[in-house]
Amino acid sequence: MKLQWAFCPICHNKTRLKIREDTVLENFPLFCPKCKQETLINVTQFNISVIKEPDAQTQSRQICEKSQFVGYFS
Repeated sequence: MKLQWAFCPICHNKTRLKIREDTVLENFPLFCPKCKQETLINVTQFNISVIKEPDAQTQSRQICEKSQFVGYFS
């Protein structure tokens, strides 16, 4: 059975996770102790693919986009 270390997709350093050739992971949060980043990954047969998350919007921007400006009260 072959084993390999999982490498961080951001800084390319070794993580604390070892992967066997029959390992299958879906939506796994891989944490890198070196760069302190967490990345969602999928793993099948030593192939690691990164899952892109949509960028978060601020709450005020979400509220402004949903509401329409009518006018001022005098």
